Amino acid sequence: MHAEGASLALTYQNDSIKKRVAPLAEEFSAEIFERADTEDAESLDHLFSRIEDVWGKLDFLVHAIAFSDRHELTGRFVNTSRENFKTSLTISCYSLIDLTRRAYPLMRDGGTILTVTFQGSNRVTPYYNIMGVAKAALESSVKYLANDLGKDGIRVNAISPGPMKTLAGAAIGGARKTFRHTETNAPLGANATLEAIGGAAVFLASDYGVCTTGDIITVDGGFHILGMPQPDNL
Repeated sequence: MHAEGASLALTYQNDSIKKRVAPLAEEFSAEIFERADTEDAESLDHLFSRIEDVWGKLDFLVHAIAFSDRHELTGRFVNTSRENFKTSLTISCYSLIDLTRRAYPLMRDGGTILTVTFQGSNRVTPYYNIMGVAKAALESSVKYLANDLGKDGIRVNAISPGPMKTLAGAAIGGARKTFRHTETNAPLGANATLEAIGGAAVFLASDYGVCTTGDIITVDGGFHILGMPQPDNL
């Protein structure tokens, strides 16, 4: 986004995350750098007030938030607790709806809303459990929001990468095995790069993606088309 000339606002949930995001804010000369905790309405009110004061409008919103108790991502899905079910769905899915409701009034000339999902939404994936259900709800929300906001010229889409070596991915048990398995079996022989995922986001937010909405764009080296592993790996 920055390479294509976008002015950026970056957010962080808490001081621990702030330390990781601050170097990016400095590198990309972020005009807005604010705390945003989706479970703290006041922080979101302040964030969007700042955006309106500084820019007066918003062209795109990137929602890249997910959370679950890591201890419930292993073991049997049937043992999912009520509390973690509510927490996972609230932070991983409802936050998109909440942020969209705040963002779309600022998208006076139309705009784009993007989120991040994973194939565990529609295919059983080891070590994913309740996050698969949360991502399924997220993808359904993308479609309903796309229909809701299309009349305002606002497009809503999700990008679905394969496994990534990220801070969030590190919290998932067996992440290294999953990463190696998809890399070995993907038709392109590789997992998605950050540049490929970023490029897909730029396309969706640009005028080139003007007729794409309510979609799940898969960026995973083609792994999602497979019914079984490659012959050498059976």
